[in-house]
Formats: sequence, structure tokens, C-alpha cells
Amino acid sequence: MSALTIGRVARLAGLGVETIRFYEREGLIAVPPRMAFSYRHYPQDTVSRLRFIKRTKALGFSLKEIKELLCLRVSPDVTCEDVRVRAEAKTADIEDKIRQLQTMRRALVRLTETCQGSGPLSECPILEALALEEPDYTHR
Repeated sequence: MSALTIGRVARLAGLGVETIRFYEREGLIAVPPRMAFSYRHYPQDTVSRLRFIKRTKALGFSLKEIKELLCLRVSPDVTCEDVRVRAEAKTADIEDKIRQLQTMRRALVRLTETCQGSGPLSECPILEALALEEPDYTHR
């Protein structure tokens, strides 16, 4: 397949044009040179690279981590173990975030249970608890 315009790359990768430009600015994909009529033509492999970025982003990897993974893909000294270690670290990060979200959820459930849903706003137990200097609604 021949070189592609940014619009075509965006459609094939399932991304917006501005997202592609952002990834260019961040150094995740190369900025192609301008061709005739001031259009940039992207090589076909840009679509694969963008799909890789999209999938890794969907798995929770940060742009910095995605850059590292992209570098690993072309490094001759890298092994599958190197990639596995990063995937395991990301899994641990996600598990930690899940624990944090569960703690937040429990705290919010406890707060909402204190509220009858009636009465003046000035006596709202949720707002009162949130206004405390050192609230302890997360560890009950």
C-alpha cells in the first residue's frame, strides 16, 4: 500500500487526527516530511504503530510507558522477559488502583448511609463529614 494522508491513517487506526498530531508532538510516531501540495504522507507501518499505542493505552499504560515499550520492540538486546516484567508491573499498578477505588467506594457508601436524604442542606451529614479537617470515613 502507498503512503497515507493523516486522515486515512486516522480512519485506519481508529483515532482522531488531533490525537495523531499529539502523538507526533510526544515523539510516539515520526513526523513524515511534507510532500506535494504540503501534505504529509505517512508510511503504512504508522497505522500498526498507532494501533499498538491505542491498545497499550487501553490497558492503562502511560505515554511514558508506551514510549518505553515502543523502544523495547526495536531493541536487539531485549527479551520477552523484559516485556513481561513491565506487564507484571502494570498489572500490580492496576490492582493497587482497584484497591484504592474499593476503599473510596466503601467510604462513599458509608457516607451516603448517614444521610436520610431529607432536612436542610446545612445539616447534611455527607457535607459535614467532608468538611472535617481529618475525616476518618475510610477505615470503619
